[in-house]
Amino acid sequence: MSDVPEALLPRPRREVALGAVHLPDWLDAARQRELVVLCRTWARGPVPMRAVRMPSGGTMSVRSLGLGWHWQPYRYSRTADDAGGQAVLPFPEVLRDRGRAAVTAPHGPGAGSGYEPDAALVNYYDDDARMGMHQDRGERGEAPVVSLSRGAGCVFRFGNARTRNRPWQDVELYSGDLFVFGGPSRLAYHGVVRTLPGTAPNGIGFEGRINITLRQTGLG
Repeated sequence: MSDVPEALLPRPRREVALGAVHLPDWLDAARQRELVVLCRTWARGPVPMRAVRMPSGGTMSVRSLGLGWHWQPYRYSRTADDAGGQAVLPFPEVLRDRGRAAVTAPHGPGAGSGYEPDAALVNYYDDDARMGMHQDRGERGEAPVVSLSRGAGCVFRFGNARTRNRPWQDVELYSGDLFVFGGPSRLAYHGVVRTLPGTAPNGIGFEGRINITLRQTGLG
């Protein structure tokens, strides 16, 4: 058995499926803290972070906030029609830059030059929050989805584009990790099985998990 602490063992980049890549530790500690501060600012409004109510009547355990566009099942709008009706904050330039860099990271220089993310969904998970298997289908076009993790880790389930059922893979995402999926995996079902309490890095500034997904809606 190795005597090397697990925290010192590198987690390699991995192509989970064709077009879906996991890059551990992509955001350094300073950039993670920067995004946490920005998330606190965005959460002050004018649109509040809220638990999304589904058409079935159920309420998601994750609390969400939209930037650039407001998402509610299953459409985008410029106003938070299910959360007070206020106009959403503009899409932040810092996230546009991060999005282009994120698309470039797994595919090489130039891959992110045509990527124009214009919607961000900021999701906050407490220790009991989950996300059921779903597809990101509200966008026009096939531009990739970028996922940035901060805080506690989670078990992220990444499946296939045909069904919510198997085959799927469970991937542990930790603070600073990047996950990008596009191409043949753009419409793959995915979700969060559970969070991993107690795994947030020291000094991150909050309890729980924050995930930001960036998307190019194609809505103009």
